[in-house]
Amino acid sequence: MRILILLAALLCLGATAGARAAVSFGTVEPAARPLHVGKLSVTALHDGQIVVANDGKTFGLGVSTHAVSKVLSAAGAPADRITLSTTALLVRSGGRLILIDTGLGPQYHGELLASLKLAGASAGEVTDVLLTHPHVDHIGGLLDAQGQLAFPRATIRMASAAWGWMKQHAPPAMVSTVTPRIQTFEPGARIAPGIRSLSLPGHTPGHVGYEITSGHASLMDIGDVAHSSIVSLARPRWDIAFDVDHAQARETRLKTLAALAKTGEWVFSPHFPFPGVGHIVAAGQAFAWKPGLP
Repeated sequence: MRILILLAALLCLGATAGARAAVSFGTVEPAARPLHVGKLSVTALHDGQIVVANDGKTFGLGVSTHAVSKVLSAAGAPADRITLSTTALLVRSGGRLILIDTGLGPQYHGELLASLKLAGASAGEVTDVLLTHPHVDHIGGLLDAQGQLAFPRATIRMASAAWGWMKQHAPPAMVSTVTPRIQTFEPGARIAPGIRSLSLPGHTPGHVGYEITSGHASLMDIGDVAHSSIVSLARPRWDIAFDVDHAQARETRLKTLAALAKTGEWVFSPHFPFPGVGHIVAAGQAFAWKPGLP
């Protein structure tokens, strides 16, 4: 694992300019975990790992590091750091091969393409890339190590507000390369057979999730509504530096988690421990993660 001291803005493309966070980018073993949503074939693709120091500058803004440590320790996790996975979803729907988010990319040791190969697919077969939002841990894999399109045949789809924000904050070379492949939509739009976008405001402009549905079965990709399967659920009112609008993100997080705990719908969270699939359950006045596969 390579330890870097970076502007948090490097991780989240400008959302927290001025804040510094100690961030580790770690390699993971490529992995592809198949699951089914009704008749749809879905695969979780392991991409990488991010470790953020418990230094008071990212998780639990305005809260003591001791308070964060207590939450982590109570869950049996190391008290000095918060570990996040980066995972993407691959959906086969209506003759299309759809990738939801692209992970960290080669610059930060992303293993998405190797995991895609384990799923029996190649980058050239991907027809659609759906983005939840344009932070580097979700769009870094759009380009390969040579700076070319990693998925050369794919249409890249994202909310119009997210694209507008990305053009302002992403590296100009990336923006220039992907521009011919971009198609935008408004949150709530049906993107593909069985896939509908959901407005989840606050994290970034145009931040969306995706609801994958087949028959009576469904799986909701919540994007970055919640980052840590421990801290974000046990203390959903705590702010995180990666959110652009803290108040709106907090409101979205509380509303979304409460709804999911009530309905029992299957959930995918790209930063929860791989494969990032399970249920949100109520735990007193907060929530907890119950991993599992449909």
